[in-house]
Amino acid sequence: MTHSNENPAQNVTFPSGRGTAHGYLTLPDSGSGPGVVVIQEWWGLTDHIVDVADRLAAEGFVALAPDLYGGRTTHDSDEAGTLMGELPVQQAATDLGGAVQYLLDHDAVTSATVGAIGFCMGGGFVLVLAAQQPDKVSAAVPFYGVLSEDYPSFGQMTATVQGHFGRDDAMADPASVDRLADRIERESGRRPEFHQYPAGHAFFNDENLMGTYDREQAGIAWTRATGFLREQVR
Repeated sequence: MTHSNENPAQNVTFPSGRGTAHGYLTLPDSGSGPGVVVIQEWWGLTDHIVDVADRLAAEGFVALAPDLYGGRTTHDSDEAGTLMGELPVQQAATDLGGAVQYLLDHDAVTSATVGAIGFCMGGGFVLVLAAQQPDKVSAAVPFYGVLSEDYPSFGQMTATVQGHFGRDDAMADPASVDRLADRIERESGRRPEFHQYPAGHAFFNDENLMGTYDREQAGIAWTRATGFLREQVR
């Protein structure tokens, strides 16, 4: 586990409600594009999340992955659970709000809104962010989202939502996913586009820390997600 506040992946700082936050920013070869916030899993700002940001840049996006753990990362599930449990949702949401504004103010960002994509814990935070920043987040893409507390109201959310879930995921089981879709539709007035895959939790994570990575299903989900972000983030 890395205890330093200096994660090597960090390459930018930006203002947040509690002072200064850190993250990893990557730009497309063209030098500009729509902005997307990439929200980490409970492992931290790992090589996998950096790679996801780089892959989004290769698709033409300006991607920013905030470091919600202040430099700490882990590959141990018990430690990851502790780190997630110690992270107040409101503090994380404040940092993420700062990341949204940083992108919108960045010269390389061509869109008037941003998209948000997140995984596991980050998938939960994607929806929190979209609920809290309705004028700034136009597309929300949660992958098997898990939140340690109840979601805030989606009553003000205007973002279009595309979710990706594993049918064999005990942490975000199909019944819970259906209830979440119903709640989003009831409160926001818009039905989310939720896809379910024959896979387990974290099927997109090719570091495969949970042994559930599925290359084929991950590829299908990635194609859907990037196409969706391209259509929605303007």
